[in-house]
Amino acid sequence: MDNLLSITTFIPAIAAVILAIFLRGDDEAAQRNAKSVALIATTLTFLVSLFILFDFDPSDTGFQFVEEHQWLLGLKYKMGVDGISVLFVMLTTFMMPLTILSSWNVTTRVKDYMIAFLVLETLMLGVFMALDLVLFYLFFEGGLIPMFLIIGIWGGKERIYAAFKFFLYTFLGSVLMLVAMVAMFAEAGTTDIPTLLIHEFEFETFSILGIHIVGGMQTLLFIAFFASFAVKMPMWPVHTWLPDAHVQAPTAGSVVLAAILLKMGGYGFLRFSLPMFPVGADVLTPLILWMSAIAIVYTSLVALAQDDMKKLIAYSSVAHMGYVTMGIFAANQQGIDGAIFQMISHGFISGAMFLCVGVIYDRMHTREIDAYGGLVNRMPAYALIFMLFTMANVGLPGTSGFVGEFLTLLGIFQVNTWVALVATSGVILSASYGLWLYRRVVLGELIKESLKSITDMTAREKTIFAPLVVMTLLLGVYPSLVTDMIGPSVEALIGNYQTALTEAGTAADLAGLSH
Repeated sequence: MDNLLSITTFIPAIAAVILAIFLRGDDEAAQRNAKSVALIATTLTFLVSLFILFDFDPSDTGFQFVEEHQWLLGLKYKMGVDGISVLFVMLTTFMMPLTILSSWNVTTRVKDYMIAFLVLETLMLGVFMALDLVLFYLFFEGGLIPMFLIIGIWGGKERIYAAFKFFLYTFLGSVLMLVAMVAMFAEAGTTDIPTLLIHEFEFETFSILGIHIVGGMQTLLFIAFFASFAVKMPMWPVHTWLPDAHVQAPTAGSVVLAAILLKMGGYGFLRFSLPMFPVGADVLTPLILWMSAIAIVYTSLVALAQDDMKKLIAYSSVAHMGYVTMGIFAANQQGIDGAIFQMISHGFISGAMFLCVGVIYDRMHTREIDAYGGLVNRMPAYALIFMLFTMANVGLPGTSGFVGEFLTLLGIFQVNTWVALVATSGVILSASYGLWLYRRVVLGELIKESLKSITDMTAREKTIFAPLVVMTLLLGVYPSLVTDMIGPSVEALIGNYQTALTEAGTAADLAGLSH
């Protein structure tokens, strides 16, 4: 099918336009129509994206389904996917219908709410498919706007503060990336990503104001891109916007933020940082590995101190993203395989964890851990689902959460055993805060009067969780579904990275040092 990527990307945007033009009023029928259109559009997007997955050839390490058209002022509209990006496309299209279903109880400005999510899906898909720097940047930054509105309009009491903090952090981080893109165009004469992947940027050491820039231009470009992707992940210490955004966002907003938006940072490292600036990456890898290890331990300890369920899960997300950055910059097969697997798995698990919070928040309108206890007595189905995803979040063998963490730790152990040792302690800490949360919310006697009339999950809520349960268990026992898809592309990425370092001389040789 021609233009399959564009069709997949813009189905949600077309649905958003239809809602904006043709749907009038805000009565109950109009609200139901808005939800139905959004659900149909996101489901259709998922079904169309399956053609991408089924026709994709994992053994071809190049870009597939490539579309290229002249666009604006000599710029090109160019789309394509490879083994690294195709699963992020599938994760996005898989999660969005579930996100819309979870929003069925929304009653405030429903049409606008659905339009925001539909536009957001188009922009997120564009990030994972864009093969032009300018196009990538437009999709990458464009996603800030609908998410800003989702938090700022439909969020909690502190929604305005959280929305602006989210926007300013991520936008300011991306300004440096824009400057780097201009510099790359000036040197390479193109914004075509496949061309830039084989372009060798200057790596000779030079001095600025007496400071030696080891790795030269590559290091500066790497830092500029790193600033943007580190905030998006988010990495410690630029993670503080995430807990506020999660706590204030509506349930569906938290699901999209955790399941998809955070993955753009990891995807950026894999698409740009490692392959385009290998010497710069090599120079800064020791720092990044220790930042990741600190993030895992620090945010896990902070999670233990939380009394808000959403904030606890938000800090858990930061810790899990620490494994991702470690795996990526281990720059070996197990590390990068594990990082990608962890991102896909985390999309299912963290999305489900926020949905679990949403289920009881819809009933009790509080996220305070102390407001609950003994829910197993009234909500056995909920207790079972919550237990499964708590175990997956902890990294229990048999769930997808175990595979990603195990592979990343295996990869990092080959590079730096001390970092691996520190990071492994995060596994113990994640069990601590995960089981502590579950015990206080679900187990024990039901003694609070306000909980004695609480009802178990509805058929709609069980329908939302069913595919997430299936994927979490399926990938836990059959991880090669992911690793076979990404393996050849990851192997090619690592091969090109090592070759580039060999040809350039390692960063340590350039500096006259070793790390």
